[in-house]
Amino acid sequence: MSPQNKISSEGKISILGSTGSVGRSTLAVIDENAQYQVYALSAHKNIDLLYAQCQRYQPVYAVVTDEEAASRFATLLAQSDLETRLLRGESGLNQIARDEAVDTVMAAIVGAAGLESTLAAVSAGKKVLLANKESLVMTGDLLMQAARQSGAALLPIDSEHNAIFQCLPFSKDGLSKDQSKFVDKVVLTASGGPFLNTSLDEFERITPDQACRHPKWSMGRKISVDSASMMNKGLELIEACYLFQLEASQVDVLIHPQSIIHSMVYYRDGSVLAQLANPDMRIPIAYGLAWPQRINSGAATLDLVAESGLEFYHPDLDRFPCLRLGMEAAAQRGTAPVILNAANEVAVAAFLAEKISFSQIPVLIEAVRSKMPCEATPTLAIIRDLDKQVRTLSNELILKDFC
Repeated sequence: MSPQNKISSEGKISILGSTGSVGRSTLAVIDENAQYQVYALSAHKNIDLLYAQCQRYQPVYAVVTDEEAASRFATLLAQSDLETRLLRGESGLNQIARDEAVDTVMAAIVGAAGLESTLAAVSAGKKVLLANKESLVMTGDLLMQAARQSGAALLPIDSEHNAIFQCLPFSKDGLSKDQSKFVDKVVLTASGGPFLNTSLDEFERITPDQACRHPKWSMGRKISVDSASMMNKGLELIEACYLFQLEASQVDVLIHPQSIIHSMVYYRDGSVLAQLANPDMRIPIAYGLAWPQRINSGAATLDLVAESGLEFYHPDLDRFPCLRLGMEAAAQRGTAPVILNAANEVAVAAFLAEKISFSQIPVLIEAVRSKMPCEATPTLAIIRDLDKQVRTLSNELILKDFC
């Protein structure tokens, strides 16, 4: 990881995915800190919220990636006094990600849809606040190499990786190799989601609405399902390996239902450093925006006296087979994470559309994985092509074996 050359807390910001939960939280942090200027915003279809955001923040650009929604948004702009200019599709996202006027890019588009714009920001040497874990899961070493070549700062926004970042010895030139060699392992914590104590007999009857009711975090539907299945933690494990130059054997996962300790770093002398905070995404976002300084996030300060206790458990991989799949992909590397991510995105979409059951999500992923060969050192072209192949196969299997 190479956070370098991008340490100013001031600048113009492009928010990729401004209508999602992370995008909205980013704007909430900006509301607390007048030194930031919103340069560009983007949405897929939620143009009503995007329009309201444009009215408030007066960005230079707004990007809409859905063509029909973009046409409707163009009408809204034409009928307004806004000077905001509309850009369309992925080319529009790439433009605001690498625009010379932009210092910082919040990469908050969910899933593989955020890959190209995240790559554009990294290749342009931006300070990239990485909330789109799938970009790193899919491209791994290629994305890290691009950051080193361009001088981009990659700052993790997932609460767990942001916590690790705060506990590891970083300088403005990146991870201190002299100190990192003394790291024994890192631990990602997980709340366990809404089904931590649900009977396994009930998993087949879990509904999308139940899966999206997270006990601690307010998130979008896709990531909420990933959290419920603990695939989210499997993807985060893969992300941690690439971000922090770790082997899969150096990354553990613990269930921590209170979501107060977000991650821990174990050092070889027996010391353990942990980052504690209320479960509020504004905190890691504020840290990423201001790094290496600190700013007001607007979030409540943690009151440890008010906490009844902090609990930790080893995850049950029979209850959460998606976490096991993530661990296996992290150990295998190559294109294994690409296959895992694409199959999971299709499976979650099918579950949300009530085409498959919650318990069939890992079954579908394993079925896809068994039919797709893994390459050890893929190019970006191979990754893009494989992602499409996996999605096609996943949808075919749903129609053939799951409906």
